[in-house]
Amino acid sequence: MKTDSARAQIPLPEGIPSGKEYYERSLTVALLRARESTMRRFKKYADQADLSLPQWRVLRALADGDALDAGTLCQRCVILPPSLTRILRALSERGLIRPVECDDARRHMVTLTPEGQALFDRLVGASESSRREIDEAFGEEKMMLLLDMLNELRIVTEALPDSE
Repeated sequence: MKTDSARAQIPLPEGIPSGKEYYERSLTVALLRARESTMRRFKKYADQADLSLPQWRVLRALADGDALDAGTLCQRCVILPPSLTRILRALSERGLIRPVECDDARRHMVTLTPEGQALFDRLVGASESSRREIDEAFGEEKMMLLLDMLNELRIVTEALPDSE
């Protein structure tokens, strides 16, 4: 069994910082910290409506008015299929979504109910001040640039070959 001191003796490849600097400049850690810090400002609104954050993301995705299938919801909301199944069941039981007829019986299409749309509208209105506060503190231009860059980063990393 390797000890911590044995592991510490293994040199890192050239150019890779070590210790705290490596951790503090980690893309994945920075993304997680930014997500957690940002989501804390919005979680209270979901909590007030007795919604989980993934449930809130599903309502947001459906709020455009178009019925969506489970695969599209998984992709847009960044939710795994088994979790989405539980979320759709919970939202349906609360009367916030309803199934929609579809020509393809294999596709499960859903849309917001009027109650779901009203809840979405109420939560967006309540959370708007938090969104605006973040935009003003960070800077609206910087926020737009950040969003563009994050979307570009996602596109670039999705296009990279899988590493084994």
